[in-house]
Amino acid sequence: MGMRIFVLMLLAATPLSAEKAMNADAFDAYTAGKTITFGRTGEPAYGMEQYQPNRRVVWQFIGGDCSNGVWYESKGNICFHYDADPESKCWKFYDDPKGLRAEFVNRPESGVFYQAQDSQETLSCPGPDLSS
Repeated sequence: MGMRIFVLMLLAATPLSAEKAMNADAFDAYTAGKTITFGRTGEPAYGMEQYQPNRRVVWQFIGGDCSNGVWYESKGNICFHYDADPESKCWKFYDDPKGLRAEFVNRPESGVFYQAQDSQETLSCPGPDLSS
Protein backbone atom coordinates (compact mmCIF):
# COMPACT_ATOMS: atom_id res chain seq x y z
CA MET A 1 0.00 0.00 0.00
CA GLY A 2 2.87 2.40 0.84
CA MET A 3 4.40 1.98 -2.64
CA ARG A 4 1.07 2.80 -4.32
CA ILE A 5 0.80 6.07 -2.36
CA PHE A 6 4.39 6.94 -3.29
CA VAL A 7 3.66 6.36 -7.00
CA LEU A 8 0.48 8.45 -6.83
CA MET A 9 2.37 11.29 -5.11
CA LEU A 10 5.11 11.08 -7.74
CA LEU A 11 2.55 11.26 -10.55
CA ALA A 12 0.82 14.22 -8.94
CA ALA A 13 4.11 16.10 -8.69
CA THR A 14 5.15 15.35 -12.29
CA PRO A 15 3.35 16.96 -15.23
CA LEU A 16 1.80 14.30 -17.42
CA SER A 17 2.90 16.09 -20.57
CA ALA A 18 5.13 19.08 -21.13
CA GLU A 19 3.64 21.89 -23.14
CA LYS A 20 4.62 21.50 -26.76
CA ALA A 21 4.74 24.19 -29.44
CA MET A 22 2.54 23.64 -32.49
CA ASN A 23 4.19 22.08 -35.53
CA ALA A 24 3.35 23.10 -39.11
CA ASP A 25 0.46 20.62 -39.45
CA ALA A 26 -1.20 21.74 -36.20
CA PHE A 27 -0.66 25.42 -37.00
CA ASP A 28 -2.10 25.01 -40.52
CA ALA A 29 -5.14 23.12 -39.21
CA TYR A 30 -5.77 25.86 -36.61
CA THR A 31 -5.29 28.89 -38.88
CA ALA A 32 -6.53 27.75 -42.32
CA GLY A 33 -9.02 30.23 -43.77
CA LYS A 34 -9.04 32.47 -40.68
CA THR A 35 -8.16 36.08 -40.05
CA ILE A 36 -6.68 36.28 -36.56
CA THR A 37 -6.27 39.45 -34.52
CA PHE A 38 -3.31 39.54 -32.12
CA GLY A 39 -2.58 41.61 -29.01
CA ARG A 40 -1.01 41.44 -25.58
CA THR A 41 -2.86 40.95 -22.32
CA GLY A 42 -4.25 44.27 -21.08
CA GLU A 43 -3.38 46.11 -24.31
CA PRO A 44 -5.40 46.87 -27.44
CA ALA A 45 -5.02 44.58 -30.43
CA TYR A 46 -2.09 45.60 -32.60
CA GLY A 47 -2.40 43.58 -35.81
CA MET A 48 -4.21 40.99 -37.90
CA GLU A 49 -3.06 38.08 -40.04
CA GLN A 50 -5.11 36.47 -42.78
CA TYR A 51 -4.19 32.83 -43.49
CA GLN A 52 -4.65 31.83 -47.12
CA PRO A 53 -4.14 28.56 -49.02
CA ASN A 54 -0.62 27.26 -49.67
CA ARG A 55 0.76 28.89 -46.51
CA ARG A 56 0.30 32.40 -47.89
CA VAL A 57 -0.47 35.18 -45.41
CA VAL A 58 -1.37 38.85 -45.34
CA TRP A 59 -0.28 40.85 -42.26
CA GLN A 60 -1.70 44.25 -41.29
CA PHE A 61 -0.89 46.41 -38.28
CA ILE A 62 -4.21 47.92 -37.14
CA GLY A 63 -4.92 50.83 -39.50
CA GLY A 64 -1.73 50.22 -41.50
CA ASP A 65 -0.71 48.86 -44.87
CA CYS A 66 -0.78 45.16 -45.64
CA SER A 67 2.25 42.92 -46.20
CA ASN A 68 2.04 39.73 -48.25
CA GLY A 69 4.09 36.77 -47.19
CA VAL A 70 4.42 33.07 -46.55
CA TRP A 71 4.89 30.96 -43.44
CA TYR A 72 6.99 27.84 -42.96
CA GLU A 73 8.30 25.60 -40.19
CA SER A 74 11.98 25.90 -39.23
CA LYS A 75 13.70 24.27 -36.24
CA GLY A 76 10.38 23.73 -34.46
CA ASN A 77 9.27 27.35 -35.00
CA ILE A 78 6.66 28.85 -37.31
CA CYS A 79 8.41 31.52 -39.37
CA PHE A 80 6.98 34.25 -41.58
CA HIS A 81 8.70 35.89 -44.52
CA TYR A 82 7.05 39.03 -45.90
CA ASP A 83 7.73 40.47 -49.36
CA ALA A 84 8.89 43.86 -48.04
CA ASP A 85 11.05 42.54 -45.16
CA PRO A 86 14.31 40.63 -45.70
CA GLU A 87 14.29 39.19 -42.13
CA SER A 88 12.04 36.23 -41.37
CA LYS A 89 10.04 36.46 -38.14
CA CYS A 90 9.92 33.21 -36.14
CA TRP A 91 7.45 32.32 -33.39
CA LYS A 92 6.52 29.45 -31.12
CA PHE A 93 2.73 29.01 -31.14
CA TYR A 94 0.75 27.18 -28.46
CA ASP A 95 -2.91 26.17 -28.55
CA ASP A 96 -4.22 27.60 -25.27
CA PRO A 97 -7.83 27.28 -24.08
CA LYS A 98 -8.31 31.00 -24.87
CA GLY A 99 -6.76 30.74 -28.37
CA LEU A 100 -3.29 30.96 -29.83
CA ARG A 101 -0.42 32.07 -27.65
CA ALA A 102 2.66 33.27 -29.51
CA GLU A 103 6.21 33.79 -28.29
CA PHE A 104 8.48 35.82 -30.60
CA VAL A 105 11.69 33.82 -31.04
CA ASN A 106 13.62 36.65 -32.75
CA ARG A 107 13.18 38.91 -29.71
CA PRO A 108 12.11 36.88 -26.65
CA GLU A 109 12.13 40.03 -24.50
CA SER A 110 9.16 41.37 -26.48
CA GLY A 111 6.80 39.23 -24.40
CA VAL A 112 3.90 36.93 -25.13
CA PHE A 113 1.17 37.66 -27.65
CA TYR A 114 -2.36 36.27 -27.62
CA GLN A 115 -5.11 35.71 -30.12
CA ALA A 116 -7.66 38.43 -29.47
CA GLN A 117 -10.24 37.04 -31.90
CA ASP A 118 -10.64 35.22 -35.18
CA SER A 119 -13.01 35.54 -38.09
CA GLN A 120 -13.51 34.39 -41.67
CA GLU A 121 -13.37 37.98 -42.98
CA THR A 122 -10.70 39.25 -45.35
CA LEU A 123 -8.51 42.20 -44.47
CA SER A 124 -9.30 45.65 -45.79
CA CYS A 125 -5.95 46.78 -47.07
CA PRO A 126 -5.52 50.43 -47.94
CA GLY A 127 -3.60 50.95 -51.13
CA PRO A 128 -2.57 53.79 -53.37
CA ASP A 129 -5.37 56.03 -54.64
CA LEU A 130 -5.77 55.08 -58.29
CA SER A 131 -8.94 57.10 -58.88
CA SER A 132 -7.23 60.06 -60.61
